[in-house]
Amino acid sequence: MAQAAIVVIAGLVASPATSEEPLGAPPKDPETQLMVRTWNGECIACHTEQALLFPPRSGMDLERLAGALLDPFQFQKSDHAGMACKTCHGKAYVEYPHQEGKGGKALECAECHAQLAFRVQSQFDKSVHARNLSEHFNCNTCHDPHVDRIAQNVGDPRQTVSLDNARCMACHDSDEEFAKFSGKLTEGKTRPDIDSIHEFLPNTQRHWQAVRCVECHTPISTHGKLALSHEILDKERAQRDCVTCHSQDTELRTRLYRYTQAEANDLGFLNSALLGDAYVIGATRNVHLDRLAVWLLGLTLAGVAVHGLIRILAGIFRRRR
Repeated sequence: MAQAAIVVIAGLVASPATSEEPLGAPPKDPETQLMVRTWNGECIACHTEQALLFPPRSGMDLERLAGALLDPFQFQKSDHAGMACKTCHGKAYVEYPHQEGKGGKALECAECHAQLAFRVQSQFDKSVHARNLSEHFNCNTCHDPHVDRIAQNVGDPRQTVSLDNARCMACHDSDEEFAKFSGKLTEGKTRPDIDSIHEFLPNTQRHWQAVRCVECHTPISTHGKLALSHEILDKERAQRDCVTCHSQDTELRTRLYRYTQAEANDLGFLNSALLGDAYVIGATRNVHLDRLAVWLLGLTLAGVAVHGLIRILAGIFRRRR
């Protein structure tokens, strides 16, 4: 049975990707989906906090297990939900105890996301993270494959803001995490206080609740397949022009709100994500109300013009009598 499972897993890993799906995408047939849920259930039975309290097996290395836990509820909502754990973690994890020396190395992101990884790498190479901390960074530094959801799949901009900003704040608002990645920085340099370096922003906390750090700290992505650039800009190059967002043609419509345009098209509201909030100045408007206002203004001016013309003609007629 175990050998058969290895064969199937190897098939899942090595199955050719279509133009629409990356290599290793979750299976679609019900039978394989059920098999994957069974496999993942075996993994999750051990790799949760619950297992630390009540170990399901005797002789487990609980200290090591503590560094390999996941939240099954978050994983179920993540972009990788439906994939077999063993697809990424390798055939060494098919049986217990794990034989990590035999194919135990987890897949690199680029092995499934080759095209995206190539484009991301070209952007990342120009980022402040690559310039200062390249040897400390890989995809997993910012992206947790057990948790991550891309904005297109989240849909709600407020949830997208919360999820994406949490990645940045995990290091930039934590002395402990910041210290792990600051080895090449000037000796003695401490983590800049996140509030102090953004004090030029009015209503700083409200900005962070409404927009992502990357709205200002990345340029517009030049790749159509990448909604967001991975070229993280330092404070000298970050966006500081308020009009970029606070205008009728707000750049946020091509970034954070690009996935709410369907609702905007259906209902006419240009800021459906923030309807009633009125925070993004100039975006709180409805194209149908705009057109109605133009028509009412035109009718009013036409009425005044017609009224004036009638009075002029009536005056001329009275003088001739």
